Amino acid sequence: MYTDERRHRQILQDIAHRVMRERGLLPDFSPEVLAEVDRIERIASTGDASAHDLRDLPWCSIDNDDSMDLDQLTVAESLPDGRTRILVATADVDALVSLGSAVDGHARTNTTSVYTAAEKFPMLPDKLSTDLTSLNQDADRLTVVADMTVEPDGSVKDGDVYAALVRSHAKLAYRSVGAWLEGGGTVPEAASAVRGLPENLRLQDAAAQRMKRMRHQLGALSLDTLEARPVFDGDSVSNLELTTKNRATELIEDFMIAANGVTVRFLGAHKSPSIRRVVHTPKRWDRIVEVAAENGFKLPGVPDSKALEEFLTKAKAAEPVTFPDLSLVVIKLLGPGEYSAELPGANAEGHFGLAVKDYTHSTAPNRRYPDLVTQRLLKAALAGEHTPYTIDELVALAAHCTKQEDAANKVERQVEKSAAALLLEGRVGERFDAIVTGAADKGTWARLLTVPVEGRVVQGFEGLDVGQRTRVQLVSVDVDRGYIDFKTVRRNR
Repeated sequence: MYTDERRHRQILQDIAHRVMRERGLLPDFSPEVLAEVDRIERIASTGDASAHDLRDLPWCSIDNDDSMDLDQLTVAESLPDGRTRILVATADVDALVSLGSAVDGHARTNTTSVYTAAEKFPMLPDKLSTDLTSLNQDADRLTVVADMTVEPDGSVKDGDVYAALVRSHAKLAYRSVGAWLEGGGTVPEAASAVRGLPENLRLQDAAAQRMKRMRHQLGALSLDTLEARPVFDGDSVSNLELTTKNRATELIEDFMIAANGVTVRFLGAHKSPSIRRVVHTPKRWDRIVEVAAENGFKLPGVPDSKALEEFLTKAKAAEPVTFPDLSLVVIKLLGPGEYSAELPGANAEGHFGLAVKDYTHSTAPNRRYPDLVTQRLLKAALAGEHTPYTIDELVALAAHCTKQEDAANKVERQVEKSAAALLLEGRVGERFDAIVTGAADKGTWARLLTVPVEGRVVQGFEGLDVGQRTRVQLVSVDVDRGYIDFKTVRRNR
């Protein structure tokens, strides 16, 4: 008997709340948090006399179509000799979320917003994250600005950080901006309504493309995975929609990477500790070498991000349709990122996937707690004050944020799998081509090639390894637990 389609959304919401609690996350705000937020009436705008007044610049936000918690704005300025000045303004969330407050306590517990198929669990109450601390269009806001110069070759120079009063003149979306930048659409109406903004977006895009080329020359990895979002028809799951990158998402990605680098170097220059975002040198490099060899490419025996990027570039050109599957395999073998507390002058390991040594998270304080911690460190450095955290506190926070990020990811994945199980529960017994995405003592996993769904191989998994192609049959689904189980079958001859 199939689940009543009219109840899909409620089923997923119930699952999300339950799994949040099981993973040590708070699905709801306490009465103390809500009462504290109700008392906040002041909008952070002109309270900092030292802030630069940059409201006249053509600032805009670019985010998902449905995003309301807007963390950053961007703007560009053309400089002599082919250089471009890029400014990234990040919402001053600390101005209204005090360290040690009830709101801060909730944010510190969860450490991140959790976005599930049926419901969002924001790190901060909506009155803050979508209103008072969101960089909404036509609203004056205090921000922390990362100011940098992009050279003609795409390298980033002359980074600085300071407080600034800004005003967003347009709320833009990745899809429409990306389509326009790529020549497949018209300039978004919200952008054309602001004098000089279309030209400024072109300037931003050109700088971002130079930055992207330079990053990949240095060994940043070109990875392109398939991300599927459940689509609802009323309250029933009707499909899985793939989300893809475009020029607009790349623009924001490159600017945020650069701003995070400027931020952590600024903290180091001011003798401040920091929380770094680290992706270690891959422990399963030997398997990455094997995957490359299976695709006709020879990698060195020791981890080398430049060589891996060369392989990925050639693989994408040769097999663009299946490249997302290869990307997923490499990501699984690289291992997850984590947070690490660093004293100034310490030899940080860096981020293998981005091929950068100086990296943090700082540009999304409405959505991630490490970014709010970094913002407090920045503001203390700017004011010449002592750091608000001891190194022991930062070490504990880094470990906690890594743990809670993993928990949040598992919540999102389980709800996504429950949604996929709802979609597939009428297809038990069907056979699919698949690629192995995980192989360890705890289980073997495969992603279907025709439907963007991943499940566990419970029969016939012996000898399978990450990156191999196989043929599977859907044997069962469990909506409540988000289980999708396959067994391997022989291909038809």
